[in-house]
Amino acid sequence: IIELFDHSQETCIIQPKVLDYKRKTHFEYAGAAGGFIDKYGYPFCRGRIFESIEEDLGQYDDESEIFWASGACFFIRNKTFKMLDGFDEDFFAHQEEIDLCWRAFNANYKIKYTHKSVVYHVGGATLGATNPHKTFLNFRNSLAMLVKNLPANKIIAIVFARMLLDGLAFLKFIFEGKFSHGFSILKAHFYFYTHFTKNYNKRPKDLNANYYQVENIVWKHFFKKINSYKNLL
Repeated sequence: IIELFDHSQETCIIQPKVLDYKRKTHFEYAGAAGGFIDKYGYPFCRGRIFESIEEDLGQYDDESEIFWASGACFFIRNKTFKMLDGFDEDFFAHQEEIDLCWRAFNANYKIKYTHKSVVYHVGGATLGATNPHKTFLNFRNSLAMLVKNLPANKIIAIVFARMLLDGLAFLKFIFEGKFSHGFSILKAHFYFYTHFTKNYNKRPKDLNANYYQVENIVWKHFFKKINSYKNLL
């Protein structure tokens, strides 16, 4: 990682390969081989799309540019972290690293992944996957991140589309009997609307509209049944 920083001055953030400590042959949910988001702000990774985790067969043994680096383990230049004012403390946890990387992207910095450094992540240390507060934070912070980083002329259309997609997620939780998770989505939306102005005022001056690789990861995964990153593109 240090060598990559030394040879790539425009790179400000680097993520290693993140494998599962409990199942070392597979990528770990939090970051895998580097992250991206779709047009509507839903995150996915090389090696992980929603709950579908890929086995590490060397398919991402490269050094490549990514959109976001995993908060489980990434390296950032000290001066860049300070210039970007670090993490947004209002996020508390979940997707704060994606927001930081998006701000770095808008500032024309590069974010990279390397397979030559490997970490094994235990996962779920802050909040377990079954905790409804985790659901609340993920949905709330994702919406805040859109308002903070999208070009102004994209916000209304994309947030409206997110309302519809989050509505589908709400129904999915309800039909699965996960009522507390479903109502966490409603709570997240209520919080987002009441704090919209605060998040809008955090926006930088220059924003890049070319932030996404895949238009709709929900459609690709849940309806077209695509479970691996390489089949997305």
